[in-house]
Amino acid sequence: MDSAPDTATSLPPPAATDRIELGLTGMTCAACAARIEKVLNKLPGVQAAVNFATETAGVTFDPAATDPAQLIAAVERAGYGATVRRDAEADRALDKARKAEEFDALRRDVIVAALLTLPLLAQMVPMLASGQLIGGAAHAELIPRAWQLALATPVQFWIGRRFYVGAWHALRGGGANMDVLVVLGTTIAWGFSAVVTILGLEGQHVYFEAGAAVITLVLLGKLLEARARAGTSAALEGLLRLQPKIAHVVRDGTLVDVPLADVADGERFVVRAGESVPVDGIVRDGASSIDESMLTGESRAVAKSAGAKVFAGTLNQEGLLTAEATGTGSQTLLAGIVRLVAEAQGSKAPIQRLADRVSGIFVPVVIVIAALAFAATWWWAGDPTRALVHAVAVLVIACPCALGLATPTAIIVGTGRGAQTGILIRNASALEQAGRLQTLIVDKTGTLTEGRPGVVAVLTFEGGTRRDLLRVVASLEQGSTHPLATALLAAAARDGIVPDPVTNFVDTPGKGVAGRVGDTNEVSRLGTPDFLADAGVEVPAAAIQTLAHGGNTVVAVASGERALGVIALADRIRETSARAIHRLQQMDIHVVMLTGDNAAAAEAVATAVGIKEYRADVLPGAKAEAVRALKAMGVVTGMVGDGINDAPALAAADVSFAVGAGADIAVEAADVTLVRDDLGAVVDAILLSRATLAKIRQNLFFAFGYNVLGIPLAAAGWLNPVFAGAAMAASSVSVVTNALLLKRWRPPAQ
Repeated sequence: MDSAPDTATSLPPPAATDRIELGLTGMTCAACAARIEKVLNKLPGVQAAVNFATETAGVTFDPAATDPAQLIAAVERAGYGATVRRDAEADRALDKARKAEEFDALRRDVIVAALLTLPLLAQMVPMLASGQLIGGAAHAELIPRAWQLALATPVQFWIGRRFYVGAWHALRGGGANMDVLVVLGTTIAWGFSAVVTILGLEGQHVYFEAGAAVITLVLLGKLLEARARAGTSAALEGLLRLQPKIAHVVRDGTLVDVPLADVADGERFVVRAGESVPVDGIVRDGASSIDESMLTGESRAVAKSAGAKVFAGTLNQEGLLTAEATGTGSQTLLAGIVRLVAEAQGSKAPIQRLADRVSGIFVPVVIVIAALAFAATWWWAGDPTRALVHAVAVLVIACPCALGLATPTAIIVGTGRGAQTGILIRNASALEQAGRLQTLIVDKTGTLTEGRPGVVAVLTFEGGTRRDLLRVVASLEQGSTHPLATALLAAAARDGIVPDPVTNFVDTPGKGVAGRVGDTNEVSRLGTPDFLADAGVEVPAAAIQTLAHGGNTVVAVASGERALGVIALADRIRETSARAIHRLQQMDIHVVMLTGDNAAAAEAVATAVGIKEYRADVLPGAKAEAVRALKAMGVVTGMVGDGINDAPALAAADVSFAVGAGADIAVEAADVTLVRDDLGAVVDAILLSRATLAKIRQNLFFAFGYNVLGIPLAAAGWLNPVFAGAAMAASSVSVVTNALLLKRWRPPAQ
């Protein structure tokens, strides 16, 4: 046999990459995020995505060209702070403490600013009554100008110091952000008013209330925004609270309470009624019902007995369970969910690209528009004071924050809500693509079906009964772990059959088993019809044909030379599969089944669940080729599977779904992991994606619409700077609040 030429040695080895997450500080708007991302991506071998909502950057880099210290240095040169996030739980705790401290400081600043600004705003009441507020027309002054200067100055330079610091950092790093706009607008208003006041220019107007009110309103908006943004991570926080702090572990025959970090794999632990399971494990003793809704989204309790799996964070409702730890610390299913959700919330959706491009050039464009408004108004009206007010209003109303928050806040809430309903989304791109699916390819075994054989029919012959037949079956198969034997034993157990002892047992691999059951002298046999025929037992061909339709596996049972009957086994279709296929078709998603099984079995399952297009005898590589062929035609293609053979197709799809009970390699290759072994979860994932995309589009519309409408109004002089500041604060809050409405999303009743 000729060997293929070795061309691998002529190709350069693939570049090794590392991935880290940076925690960022100092960002005030989307322009900051765009600036940091641009700076990081200029480094050799670096690919970075900055998330303004989570204040993090996901960075993939070539360690031979760049190291974490260089990444941090680049961020700091741009005027911001960065740290490497290593311990997810500890980092979250530190972030929470830091944000709580910042929130308290911000609240104090807002209160002080409001107390100093309210007297200045009080003199605007006559303006409201006379309709002079629009455009900043002349108004009566109730407070002496010296007092106005005394009230406005601390608001401008003490309370507003954060804007000056942020603007300096941005400009030093070669960029411009929202702080630059606020500083320019309010400093011009304060500086002009201060000069007029100090020089005693009675013929000119002052705008102390405008600068102070803008700073106060922007800070108030940031306070409300911070409170709203805290709600976006509520789902992740809720998951973290599910796991108890201690475990009841059996050591040296004694039950002791130990911290979760001290529980080791293989140790036995006890879960009492009403307690949460501390780590993943397998039940060794006891029976109970466990609420697994935090994993699956299903409210019904799941019965647990010896051999059943239990998962950290689920709630034991009834009895006492003793289990053996199989997953502790970061290896629990709950920890994996939290890790997956956190990664997804920090990722960036393709739909965000437009907002990122706009944010990157937004501030310089606004400054140009403000300068043009100033020049045009002065030229047209001949009034530099009025021109100044127009320019200040433009600078103040333009806020890129809403653009930066529009997509990530919806992604955070959507992925968190998915985690609470058993839908684990790996990244924002998958969440977006799921909502655009046109064709969904499904595997048969383990996806549409249960993935394991079960008894579907029992046919007894004359002179025999079902109990006699199942007693022989249970006796011959007792102790066997073969999938068919497990199915036969389960059927016998459902009928209350107790196995008899067996002597002279003989196992013929691939054919069947034989032995003397109970105290009889006759040899009983269980196996293929040919196995019985070789022993001289005749099995009616008509009975075999009756049960063999649809690809069923048929086994025959005999006692001595007399056939007792035949049993049909098949991989049973999940009860929810047909309904899920119908729902997908109603959503205008074309469903195709690809299976490696034979044509008869494929046709039977496809017909039963309502799939019109299917292919049988498809090898794993052919599944992936089918996915790539559809993608080449421009069709947004998804793949659902659960086995190792599905991994190539899952990796090739635009968006892929793996059922939670599937092989590890399938779960690793998939974009979305479904904790429930139910195709209906795919429908729920698609509906969640569509709901999240709808929120993103609404947010982007609000953000773009606000600026498209607000900036021209301000430039034309139809908005006073105070109103402009209020509108800017309201825009960010409205976007976050709209995203939070996703928390109300529920999977529809099936």
